[in-house]
Amino acid sequence: MNAAPFHALPAQAAAAHVVIEPSILYFGTPVVLLSTENEDGSFNLAPMSSAWALGQTVVLGLGREGQTARNLGERPDLVINLPGPALWPAVERLAPLTGRNPVPSTKAKGCRFEPDKFGAAGLDGEPSHVVRPPRVAECPIQLEARAERVRPDVHGTFVIVEALVRKVHADPRLLVLGTDHVDPAAWSPLVYNFRHYFGLGPELGHSYRTETPRRSAAEQ
Repeated sequence: MNAAPFHALPAQAAAAHVVIEPSILYFGTPVVLLSTENEDGSFNLAPMSSAWALGQTVVLGLGREGQTARNLGERPDLVINLPGPALWPAVERLAPLTGRNPVPSTKAKGCRFEPDKFGAAGLDGEPSHVVRPPRVAECPIQLEARAERVRPDVHGTFVIVEALVRKVHADPRLLVLGTDHVDPAAWSPLVYNFRHYFGLGPELGHSYRTETPRRSAAEQ
């Protein structure tokens, strides 16, 4: 996307903005469930909402003290599972749980240790093809990956992971027939919007770079 030319706004429009200091910046990001391998060979499952993709690399932002960050620092295989909107209750069941015992002091109040995250969330694991951690069967899109780089963020509070995707699994109902393209009208990610869960609304339009063009309501 190219930036539009800057045009000065009328004074009354500029005055409509105020300076704020929000405690979080989750301004509409997709939720993913990360499955990783624990030291004893069991598996951890954790929700997170700081993920973005660049080519075949997915960049993840994780809490430094969490079990997922510890696992990826020692055992780099993982699965990046993308839930649909209907799975938000399962995601929320995972939210107050941690695979670390004892619970790190940096975790939010009320967080508790849970060794069986899949069971606690009511989700099922299924075998992966090229990594050890299982996929989440209920998630329509699953990315088997390997953490190629794990490093602290600039403040030392979080861990930034660069994961190379090795295999992609998709529910066939999401695909454009006869292609490897995900149909954007069939797939809706679960979005975490300032700590509230949302799905997508109706399509507004499409990028000129899309390989699955369609006429949207805005274009009719």
